[in-house]
Amino acid sequence: MPTAIAVTSADLVLPPTDPGTPHAAVLPAPGTQSLDASVADMQQLLARYGHVVVVCPTSAPPAVENRLYAVRALLESDRIALVRTDLPPLGAAVLVRQLRQLAGCEFSPGVLASAARLLAHYIYAGAVLGSVSKLDRVPVSLGSHLKGWLPGAHFAVLAGPTPQITRVGDTGETPLAGPEFTTELLLARGRLQTDWPTATLVPRWRIQGAVQETPLPETSPGWWGTGKLVEFAAYLPDLPVLYQLVSSVRRETCHWCAMDLIGDRCGFCGAPLTTTTGAPPDQTTRTGGATHRARGRAAQLTGSSAHVNGPATHRIDVPAQLAGQDPRELAPGGQPDTHALGGGAPAGPRALGPGGHPGTHAAHDRP
Repeated sequence: MPTAIAVTSADLVLPPTDPGTPHAAVLPAPGTQSLDASVADMQQLLARYGHVVVVCPTSAPPAVENRLYAVRALLESDRIALVRTDLPPLGAAVLVRQLRQLAGCEFSPGVLASAARLLAHYIYAGAVLGSVSKLDRVPVSLGSHLKGWLPGAHFAVLAGPTPQITRVGDTGETPLAGPEFTTELLLARGRLQTDWPTATLVPRWRIQGAVQETPLPETSPGWWGTGKLVEFAAYLPDLPVLYQLVSSVRRETCHWCAMDLIGDRCGFCGAPLTTTTGAPPDQTTRTGGATHRARGRAAQLTGSSAHVNGPATHRIDVPAQLAGQDPRELAPGGQPDTHALGGGAPAGPRALGPGGHPGTHAAHDRP
């Protein structure tokens, strides 16, 4: 049975990439639902799926986070992971969709929850802004502030993995640092009229396929400090690549709650990894920090292997059983899993919103 993915806002639910992408649960805001109703909804999700991964952006109002902790405390459950993400709204929605894709695979709840931190490093999220005067989530230099007063000034801002700001159209414009692997691009247009993402970013980042568009999330103007923007996110779209990326990371066992994890922190209880093994460096991939050995593993899947489009050549070998095979149909032993939940699974109770897809929220337990 797949782990349920829940989100704190309908903005975090993008259309599924294919009919097999599981549903997500949209948890109503505290102002629209009583605490008792929130507890009942979570109980139903736990009864149906066993474990729930809730993805909550760090930009969400404090009341949202407090409600999640209150629900988990009242249920006295260790089967609810609260996953926080610093990604901007569109990037966070892409992360949730990737978690939904992986939720149909054989990954354990602990691996799925801790995978959010790894996947976030492969999402290049940014925006073209008409002003940076109110932007406070990305460092803005004094020079950028001054240039913002010039008529018609537009800025290309990259929020992650590495923050960067450059003025669009400047002589000697510094290109935004893009991915060294093949990605697709998702756009959400606000009130800014510009074709910079499609005319400049697509060829510069070697975006593959048609550029997809989606409505601008309601929280984007507040996150970016202006409604004059075009938000974008470049991401790994293919499930086999995501599957291999996560499965290639060494798994550990949390010393506190005994859940499986990847990286250096448990996605359920938040406890840091305290034990290490003597595995050779080339067999070890950590998700802590902004750089990973796994970054060279991300690539476009072509046939039985994938390649990185970058200065250096890297390969990621896809297991033979994945060639032409949807990873969601494979059980841990490489055989079809009859319990894999596809997109046709019936929606759950009240907590499941109209387009719901299992979302992941990595919130850690408070000390």
